[in-house]
Amino acid sequence: MNYVCLGGVTLALWSAPLAAQVAVPPELEHLHEPQLTTRPAERMLVVEAQGDPRIAGAAAFGLLFQLYYQIPATAKGPQQPAPRARWPVALSRPRSEWIGRYAMPVPETVQTLPPHTTTPGLHASLTTWEYGTIAEILHIGPYDQEAPTVERLRTFAESQGYRLATEHEEEYVRGPTAAGPGDPAQYITVLRYRVAKQQ
Repeated sequence: MNYVCLGGVTLALWSAPLAAQVAVPPELEHLHEPQLTTRPAERMLVVEAQGDPRIAGAAAFGLLFQLYYQIPATAKGPQQPAPRARWPVALSRPRSEWIGRYAMPVPETVQTLPPHTTTPGLHASLTTWEYGTIAEILHIGPYDQEAPTVERLRTFAESQGYRLATEHEEEYVRGPTAAGPGDPAQYITVLRYRVAKQQ
């Protein structure tokens, strides 16, 4: 996914003899192991786009950040939250058919979108993302290598009597920047699903 600046957390890296180690923010260290937790609903600024995220994602994130920075009440700089995306279609489908909902959390008080030019293929909105009981895990590395991490999360949820009940969600703690894709081996992503009790 080659899109614009993901903002948020500045991370330090250190070297290891055989492979680079990625410094994970302390508040996310526990997600090296899959977790079940509860999360409240959140107000979100969303830009929806269809198509390969490496192309559609760039345009969607461009509009998303344009709108986000026009909202006075949002956190900027080091306090800015990490962006997210949800994928309401099976990721096994061709990438050209993927639908991405690229998003940033905003205060509950935000009720209207800033003025902007409508871009073909992009739809901006304000909505609430429901959460409740969720399963989540940290993925370090390229986006196209997430499948084993997702399977590990699925296995864990099922062992606890739950099933993954909704679309795949990603929170981009560290990824590409405006300067380019960087090193995908150092990307940090939280993978998240709402879960439901197995019948």
